[in-house]
Amino acid sequence: MIVVGAGECGGRAALALRDLGYDGPVTLVGEEPHLPYERPPLSKDAMVGDAPSIKAIASDEVLAERSIRHIRSVKAVAIDRAAHMVRLSDGSVLAYDKLLLATGSTPRKLPMPGLGSRCVYLRTFADALAIRAHLNAGNRIAIVGGGFIGLELAAAARKLGTDVTVIEAQPRILMRGVPAEIAEIIHQAHVAEGVDILCGEGIAALADDGARVRVALAGGREIVADLAVIGIGAVPVTGLAAEAGLAIENGIAVDAELRTVDPGIFAAGDCCSFPLAVYGGRRVRLEAWRNAQEQGALAARNMLGAGEAHAAVPWFWSDQYGLTLQIAGLSDEGSKVVRRDLGDGAFILFHLADDGRLVAASGIGAANAVAREIRLAEMLIGKRARPAPEALGSREVKLKSLLAA
Repeated sequence: MIVVGAGECGGRAALALRDLGYDGPVTLVGEEPHLPYERPPLSKDAMVGDAPSIKAIASDEVLAERSIRHIRSVKAVAIDRAAHMVRLSDGSVLAYDKLLLATGSTPRKLPMPGLGSRCVYLRTFADALAIRAHLNAGNRIAIVGGGFIGLELAAAARKLGTDVTVIEAQPRILMRGVPAEIAEIIHQAHVAEGVDILCGEGIAALADDGARVRVALAGGREIVADLAVIGIGAVPVTGLAAEAGLAIENGIAVDAELRTVDPGIFAAGDCCSFPLAVYGGRRVRLEAWRNAQEQGALAARNMLGAGEAHAAVPWFWSDQYGLTLQIAGLSDEGSKVVRRDLGDGAFILFHLADDGRLVAASGIGAANAVAREIRLAEMLIGKRARPAPEALGSREVKLKSLLAA
């Protein structure tokens, strides 16, 4: 068994193969020099901690105990499907019975001249360290993109006293997948902490002279910063799969069991698109921590012949300034919204389809105020439940009772 991609998904898959009793060779191939690690802390704890470090999924000792060969700082450059071989950038060749591609995603590049050493992206631990070096009182950073990564980074930078400007081309922050009502609360939280958020602002020009960055906005304003962090989304890493002749459709196309068009090759995590059963087989690609975990484990089971279809409900989260946002399901599937207030400013928005099915739930509140309700909503979504809107909107009606019904 060979796993290409030693991130969250690939690392979990390799460990799961052993947990499931597979005793043949397992090889994990990764481009970074580190152990497999979690990426969510890169925009949070790694920025504000005194001594940033990776949050490893497994230690060298655990990998050795489980006889998982971990090849670091090497890239898979070609797949010979007929010979069942993978060629690596160091010239070596690995034979496989089953191959998992967990190649992840890479930051979407800003297609503009003028980007130099002070215009950076956040994807790896090395990226996080480079950004962290600029986060201190007296410095200014410009963040291009008002998505989760950019906003989490903005919150971390403000904790360290850095001046922050967020530039978002869309009319509001968090346009993708987050209801406007919740996005506005997060927007105001940033403003209260001193972040300057500029929405509906395109970038006309960018000049990076190695000492500072000048961002000329389409509206005429100029932002001068010590560093510009570009966070305008991510694209799946599909080059290896495409060159091998595998189908590509907003990622490496897989079936419900995460199998590609080649029965010996699977793909999982950020790099793949798959049919989501809870939405009638709608093909989606998810960039989420839990999805990477779940699909890594599912791919391992199916590589061993389980024949198990993906059945999980998408789940996302973000922490900013003591506020926690959680979303279960895909809110764009809904046509009607019902609000449930939980007290102390916390609330849930339930998204219903035309046929009354609960298809998503979006919540925000302090700390874990919405966690339990979102978990119950996730279970209702998975069961294709059609709860009465008035029951969803009433705090007096327990979601657990709706689940039982």
